[in-house]
Amino acid sequence: MDLSMSIDTSDGHHLTICTHNGQFHCDEALGCYLLKILHPRARILRSRDPKVYEKCDIVLDVGNVYDPKCNRYDHHQQSFTETMSSLSSDIKSSVRLSSAGLIYHHFGRLILEKMTGETNQRALDYLYRQLYYSLIQEIDGIDNGIPQFDSEPLYNINSHISARVTGLGIPWNQAGNQDEEARFNRAMDLVGEEFRESVRIILEQQYPAREVVQQAIEDRFNLHQSGEIIELKRHCPWKSHFFELEREGQVQPQIKYVIFDGGDSFRVQCVSITSQSHDCRKFLPKSWRGLRDEILSKEVGVEGCIFAHFNGFIGGHKTRDGAIQMAIKSLEHIS
Repeated sequence: MDLSMSIDTSDGHHLTICTHNGQFHCDEALGCYLLKILHPRARILRSRDPKVYEKCDIVLDVGNVYDPKCNRYDHHQQSFTETMSSLSSDIKSSVRLSSAGLIYHHFGRLILEKMTGETNQRALDYLYRQLYYSLIQEIDGIDNGIPQFDSEPLYNINSHISARVTGLGIPWNQAGNQDEEARFNRAMDLVGEEFRESVRIILEQQYPAREVVQQAIEDRFNLHQSGEIIELKRHCPWKSHFFELEREGQVQPQIKYVIFDGGDSFRVQCVSITSQSHDCRKFLPKSWRGLRDEILSKEVGVEGCIFAHFNGFIGGHKTRDGAIQMAIKSLEHIS
């Protein structure tokens, strides 16, 4: 059965989705929500009874079978070891998949196309990757009990989406007095809202920033012949995109400075060694650091300088051309 096509038919047959009943978790709630995006008229059944789920069109998080040809998407069996990296070359992750990750891998692109109406393939590819890293991978890891790090944490985070979904389950001392299906529907709505908001942020904020940085990298030799200075046409969060694009494109020569409009001045910022490092590939010259205005302008040899930070990672100028000249002179300076 090809779930990329709607199988709702005129004879009244609708897609049936089955997951387990009882205590629910974030992964199957999201998996069911995602499938409902593709098939809004689908019926969701919750049961651990093989007589029930074997008659369903798609089964997730129950049944001890992973077989996409039969639309079976469980991950609890001992033989299951799949990760995003083992199933596809698009995403690098060693985190064992949950039912959410499996549904996302097999149907995520179709779901995102339907949700967003986006036709730009580059934007869709970025959205698909980034959404896994920023949301789905977390759900996979938590559901499978995979620690983020080796040592004991100093504190626990109890407000993440998986914890909030678990909190919607029937309390241990109120069994029989609650509507389990209504609570599961609330869980789907909750994780669905999180999913949609993540999609919105990536498409409306992160992807446009990535495009600004990518254009700056592509235009770097037009800015300066060295190729070691880039200019952001719009100031935006740039570091994570910069290092990601640099890795993807194997950018050479290594970029040292980023120029952007800081609002009150044009800035020249030194590129750090890594996205989290405070060390830079090439700091502003020591003789500039901590100086301001006329004194700095005289030291740099460019009128209109405003400041050079005392740590040497950023400086400012009144004009765009002046900031570029500061970057060039710093690039040429022998420290």
